[in-house]
Amino acid sequence: MGALHEGHCSLVKQSIMENDHTVVSIFVNPSQFAPHEDLQSYPKTLLKDMELLAARFPNKPVDAVFVPTVSEMYPSGITLDVGNQRGAFVLVLGCSEQLEGVTRPQFFRGVATVVSKLLNIVTPDKIYFGQKDAQQCVVIKNMVKDLLIDTEVRVLPTTREESGLAMSSRNQYLSPESKQHSAAIYRGLNAGEIFYYSQNGPTKSTDILDKVRSIYNQEEKSRFELEYLSLNHPETLDKLDIVTPGEGAIMSTAVKVPRADGSGQARLIDNVVLK
Repeated sequence: MGALHEGHCSLVKQSIMENDHTVVSIFVNPSQFAPHEDLQSYPKTLLKDMELLAARFPNKPVDAVFVPTVSEMYPSGITLDVGNQRGAFVLVLGCSEQLEGVTRPQFFRGVATVVSKLLNIVTPDKIYFGQKDAQQCVVIKNMVKDLLIDTEVRVLPTTREESGLAMSSRNQYLSPESKQHSAAIYRGLNAGEIFYYSQNGPTKSTDILDKVRSIYNQEEKSRFELEYLSLNHPETLDKLDIVTPGEGAIMSTAVKVPRADGSGQARLIDNVVLK
């Protein structure tokens, strides 16, 4: 969705390494935003994005940057009110309703719709996503499988800042102080991960999540608001009571922290994959 950073560049780099041609799409997708969310303020930095791509890949540049208009992507028009939308939309049932889907029920409907459109337009052999958006990766994998789309979904590790904070376009909303507090997101997940692997066997989800919360509870509530923390099956996203080695889990969280301009909160997500 633009506001490119090194996390996006890692996906582009992998595509350039693995393929003859690479296309980068940049499109802030309105159908995945609710009326009260940050569509209008979402960072839109197309010129900087183009400059970054040129600077980071001078020897083998990307072959095309696809920047469609809203009217091209939604020829029937688009409104943020789902009840008044017209046209074709894609809903991936069973893995869209939990986690992010609880507080953002329209989100994965919008994601699946726009990704299906992009795949239809570009018809790529491979498409690249970051693990930071773990539920999105599961939704897209299921959509590609069920709609018989001939594209391989590649998921690459989360790119992190030196503090451990997952790189995100929404990090632009944060002050240095908020970034410092937000680094606790990964510290907590990492504490849960270390505990799980120390058990060397099936482990209660509650015990793992308690380790994460012990880190989060050290942060002031006004600076760090936990929205959810969950352990889910890596393929179905069913909630797990026990995490079993070999089957594993996705441990994911969403946290709200103050924006630098005082206009409210920025919502950050992160996860780690337990094997």
